[in-house]
Amino acid sequence: MFLARRDMVFARGRFALITAVVLLITLLIGLLSGLTGGLAQQNISAIQSLERDRIVLEAETYDESQLSQDQVDAWRGSPSVASVREVGILRFQIDPTEGDAAGVNAAILGGTEDSPERDGHVRLSATAAEDLGATDGDTVTVLGLDLTVDVLDEDRWYAHSPVAYVTGDDWQEMETRLGRDDSVATALAIDLTDNADEEQLEQLATQTSTTVNGTVDSLLAISSFRSEIGSLLLMVGMLFGISALVVGAFFTVWTMQRTGDVAVLKALGASTPSLLKDALGQSLAVLIAGVGGGILLTTGLGLAIAGVLPFVVSWYTTALPAALLIILGLAGAAFALRSVTKADALTALGSAR
Repeated sequence: MFLARRDMVFARGRFALITAVVLLITLLIGLLSGLTGGLAQQNISAIQSLERDRIVLEAETYDESQLSQDQVDAWRGSPSVASVREVGILRFQIDPTEGDAAGVNAAILGGTEDSPERDGHVRLSATAAEDLGATDGDTVTVLGLDLTVDVLDEDRWYAHSPVAYVTGDDWQEMETRLGRDDSVATALAIDLTDNADEEQLEQLATQTSTTVNGTVDSLLAISSFRSEIGSLLLMVGMLFGISALVVGAFFTVWTMQRTGDVAVLKALGASTPSLLKDALGQSLAVLIAGVGGGILLTTGLGLAIAGVLPFVVSWYTTALPAALLIILGLAGAAFALRSVTKADALTALGSAR
């Protein structure tokens, strides 16, 4: 990096400007990625916690799915299915029986591994308990059912609603009070046998008018998640493309301005590959400085606002965007190297005069 080091020292202002632009782009992408991750968690964390091989639904979305007893029995009797857990989901208001706190609209899940062991109890996620002003042992009411509270240590969310866990029988009673006597479950969380036949599972799904997907694929059956994540990921993707164009444009101008210096080095015997390494090394130095600073700011701001906004600070909102930005930035800078390869040593010797 003979020329690159001297160029960055001589043109400190230009170097600082490009680094600042890369930093701001990284900050923007990092914040949007963290917000996307946070909003996604507020949609899917309750479904992710099921941790089963497959999820069976009767409709395209969880909100529309209502499984009958015949459908449940058909899946339970399949030789490819090792175990079946009937999961019920409904959204309704939870009201405190005492105090002045307002009711909370929550997603009520029944029959999961996180559900209480006894009827008449409810396990509230931390946010729901805080909004209700409820603690362990308090009583809340759902559809006329009085339930004793047990507060979870963590937050669980479904479609941006805080989650409350009840037993399968209590969930069924709530469904009955809502006039849905035929619905025995919203979804089936199943584990497969070691020799499970995928073709047999698809045939069973067709016969029972159901769908079967992996837990990750089934997340798209959450209506709000499917519509929300697509637009946010599109914005993130466009920002990555813009970052490559901006970085490429900066380095194109920078490289063109030092064409004479490159020609002089060629006249002195420098090889084209060494000059290309020099230019890419300079680009990498700028990208590491800008992206590193942007990720540090993103992490700091993310940790500061995580308690106020749905924001996730994780490897996929910090390290992954940083790596992609550096790769795309180098790709954009590579397009600026034509002037290095085409620089004529005779120009430096005065042939153009």
